[in-house]
Amino acid sequence: MKKMSFLLAVLAMAAPAGADELALTLISVKKIWDQAEHNAFTDLLRYHGHWYCTFREAKGHAVQPGAVRILTSRDGNRWSSAVVLRESGLDARDPKLSITPDDRLMLNSAVAIKRDMKNPDSTLNVQSMVWFSKDGHKWSEGIEVGEQDYWLWRVAWHKGRALGVGYRYGNTAETKRHRHNRLYESEDGVKYKTLVKTLLEAPEEGSEATLRFLDDDRALCLFRRNSTTAALGLAKPPYTEWTWKFLNEYIGGPNMIQAPNGRWIAAGRGYRDGAKTVIWELDIDRGKLRPLIVLPSGGDTSYPGLAWHGEELWVSYYSSHEGKTSIYLAKLRLSQGGQNE
Repeated sequence: MKKMSFLLAVLAMAAPAGADELALTLISVKKIWDQAEHNAFTDLLRYHGHWYCTFREAKGHAVQPGAVRILTSRDGNRWSSAVVLRESGLDARDPKLSITPDDRLMLNSAVAIKRDMKNPDSTLNVQSMVWFSKDGHKWSEGIEVGEQDYWLWRVAWHKGRALGVGYRYGNTAETKRHRHNRLYESEDGVKYKTLVKTLLEAPEEGSEATLRFLDDDRALCLFRRNSTTAALGLAKPPYTEWTWKFLNEYIGGPNMIQAPNGRWIAAGRGYRDGAKTVIWELDIDRGKLRPLIVLPSGGDTSYPGLAWHGEELWVSYYSSHEGKTSIYLAKLRLSQGGQNE
């Protein structure tokens, strides 16, 4: 791997933070996997003292078929493959990890198949799926969940329930006319009911969405909108009525996490200076994003997984800035401006 010491020093620099502003310092970044032709769309989670990083392997960004690989590590330095999940040669996409209330790992993803590869207007169907594991190595068979052609992109557990946004997916004329999103909930991660039939619809409709929860049980929803800036939603239980703010940045592959001091961090693909994986401070009250740091990245990049480990923020992501689209792990620390007073 190419040495990046000078690049790290440059990219770690951010605008000076005041006493009340969140700030991050880049500690390290490391390539942890590049064995497939295209390695992309990550997520990261710590479970029972081990790290798990999942992503899609294929021949290209949207080239079928695709499989899900899960890496594991005790210390975050040495990684090994735990399992590869395939569904009969179908295209498995965008795997996400979570922990169920009964302490199992759950992976949710979607499989897509194009009915006629020679016809660009043919229907592209998608089916959401879940897998379960008690150790990260042995996994259940894939289980179809939710409605066909609604992509349940990420699931978040809160007080015994799984919630997630599914977006209408496909390339038919009817699908394109009626793009919208639905909010689903489940008690077991398998059987889902529709909680909100339409969250955002054209022209504001989003696609990929991440849900997180505040201490007072309010829900946050960070939405990617494909042709404009991201959207931030807020709702009180039972999460059937939402208010929306349209942010000042585009985010592809959106993720967010709360810092130890209570502030919020968002991450994903930004385009201020070409495609990069960017980390922002997210002001949920004003609906504003403030760039904190650009990770070493470029080209085909984004889809970060986020996890706190002590005072360090660990970020998995993928990028093609070194030529081959590969999986990276970055470690960042809250600097003085981000500490509690």
